[in-house]
Amino acid sequence: MTDVSEDRGSRLVEVRNLKTYFFTRRGIVKAVDGVSFTIERGHTLGLVGESGCGKSVTSLSILRLISPPGRIVGGEILFDGVDLLKLDDETMRRYRGKKIAMIFQDPMTSLNPVYTVGYQIAEAILAHHDIPKREAWQRAVELMRAVAIPDPEQRAKSYPHELSGGMRQRVMIAMAISCHPELLIADEPTTALDVTIQAQILELLEHLRRTMNLSMLLITHDLGVVAETADRVAVMYAGKLVEIASTRDIFTDPQHPYTIGLLRCVPRMTTAGQDDQRRRLETITGSVPDLVNLPPGCPFVPRCPEAHSTCRQGEIAFTEVSPGHFVRCVARGSEVIPHPSELAVGVESRAGGGD
Repeated sequence: MTDVSEDRGSRLVEVRNLKTYFFTRRGIVKAVDGVSFTIERGHTLGLVGESGCGKSVTSLSILRLISPPGRIVGGEILFDGVDLLKLDDETMRRYRGKKIAMIFQDPMTSLNPVYTVGYQIAEAILAHHDIPKREAWQRAVELMRAVAIPDPEQRAKSYPHELSGGMRQRVMIAMAISCHPELLIADEPTTALDVTIQAQILELLEHLRRTMNLSMLLITHDLGVVAETADRVAVMYAGKLVEIASTRDIFTDPQHPYTIGLLRCVPRMTTAGQDDQRRRLETITGSVPDLVNLPPGCPFVPRCPEAHSTCRQGEIAFTEVSPGHFVRCVARGSEVIPHPSELAVGVESRAGGGD
């Protein structure tokens, strides 16, 4: 299934049936298993799910930064019509940073502790532009000013450990936009930041998206984050997408039991007088399954309040329940594609019946 859009010319990114597996001693970990989505120009797609569901591996696959024992084993990643998986290494390096940039989860581990932040931003510029070092430094200072770092001339001379978490994240954003990329991948950009700083970072990203006409893939486990910034939301579970829809539809008309469960886990303000049961925060029972030993059929079956025997009988296909709203759930009318072994039994039965 491919997330559809009426105007193909508006698509910047098309991920088609992406499969990224890790070949370990315990077995094959299907971290990303048949994922498809699109990102339109100037729009933000929120990729949501619990830790370990495959969100970050999806983003690293787009940049072709998967290290052994991991390997992209199938699918296509089209960027402006070009399949990134078919590019040679040198051409792909030119795409990274210049056309596609990424903000990683932890800026303290992403920044080099022995170089000043200004030097590191300037180096990112010099990697893609043949300009004098002095000009690159001046651009780095201007980028720090653009991401609202106070006194950027002096802050550019600081080392990462001399800056707060919020300032370091702004440095990472400045580095990411230094070459005016078309796609910005933000992997949990507000992790480990306090609530006030989180809001500032999200406002900054949204401002940059509008002013630079960026497309953005926003990866998070926080539904509150996507509610504020994303145009569409893709919900991921155990290496697969289980629902894709506009942000409004995800919040007002969620279809997949996992999406519904995630929304019920979001804290809400309550009014005085409500009983304890109404005020208690709900949870999704159980945990994400072992990706080496996934249950047959839908991987959410062990935790799903609506599960029945049909859910275990094969691969669950995406179904369009309303325009642009896709869900992978038998209870919502999705087709069940039988396992290959079951198809073989069916063929043998028909063959035997004809004798």
